[in-house]
Amino acid sequence: MKKLNDIQQLTETLRKFRDERDWAQFHNAKDLAMALNIEAAELLEVFLWKAPEQADIDSVKEELADVIAFALLLADKYDLDVKQIVLEKMAKNALKYPVEKSKGSAKKYTEL
Repeated sequence: MKKLNDIQQLTETLRKFRDERDWAQFHNAKDLAMALNIEAAELLEVFLWKAPEQADIDSVKEELADVIAFALLLADKYDLDVKQIVLEKMAKNALKYPVEKSKGSAKKYTEL
């Protein structure tokens, strides 16, 4: 029996939840990307007009869970390996942001 990793387990749980409600019909790539963006905006709203430490942690957890859920469903839609795509992006970022040029700096790679 194949052992599923945490990301696969979460994706399967999300897929099961979606399928039990017949929501796959609404989960095209465009709408998943839009939902992801909307949930990210709701996460931002938790911090609006507050110092970061004033944000309600329960609201952060709830909105962050929504962001992660839609990101996983979008990755699943395209049959993407989440671990692989994150590691590939980190490798690209390592080239754009070498430690010796970027350490302690918030500058974009084009300004380093």
